[in-house]
Amino acid sequence: MEFDAIILAGGRSSRLGGVPKSGLVYDGATLLERSLRAAGAAGCTVVVGPDPGGLPGGVLTCREEPPFAGPAAAIAAGLAALAADHASRHAAAAPYTLVLACDMPRSEGAVRALAEALAASGAGTPERDAADGVMAVSADGRKQPLAGFYGTAVLQRSVADAASRDRLENASVFALLARLDVREVRVPPGSTDDVDTWDDASALGVSGRIPDGGPGSGPALHS
Repeated sequence: MEFDAIILAGGRSSRLGGVPKSGLVYDGATLLERSLRAAGAAGCTVVVGPDPGGLPGGVLTCREEPPFAGPAAAIAAGLAALAADHASRHAAAAPYTLVLACDMPRSEGAVRALAEALAASGAGTPERDAADGVMAVSADGRKQPLAGFYGTAVLQRSVADAASRDRLENASVFALLARLDVREVRVPPGSTDDVDTWDDASALGVSGRIPDGGPGSGPALHS
């Protein structure tokens, strides 16, 4: 299955005291590195957020406008960056785009399950060209739209429609995807658990420095 990937890494991390989630560490790698690994089979990958530097060769970077405008705006920026890259290479866009937030340290399992489900459905074959994609659902039934494969063309149309109505900035991702016929896929337990607070980080075994240097803080990390 051919796909491109958008890694979302531009949030404010307000409940982490502004510490960038992308630079937190899990099992010896930053959360951004782990997200890039999860999306490793992508034809082209773009990281949306502040340029972290040191990205692997060929990985693009861009920023949502305005900065911190939310994940819907970030998806729009990522799609635009991918489209510009394809145009510069006179290459066709991949039929699917993986959208993945960088704050899920175990997302590789979710991405694998989603890709397998999409491939098993026959996506990409002529009779399945209308398939709009798959979205992760956790073991306890929570939908995670920032772990999903979506049809590139339909996602672009949704973004264009939202932009025409000035409904990208700080918009709900569920609203952006509302017109897509997306199948929900149960993914391995814990694979969509995300880091929003230092308590989340501790529970998941993610390390970083608590801003006030309080008990349990780890070494300073730099994105």
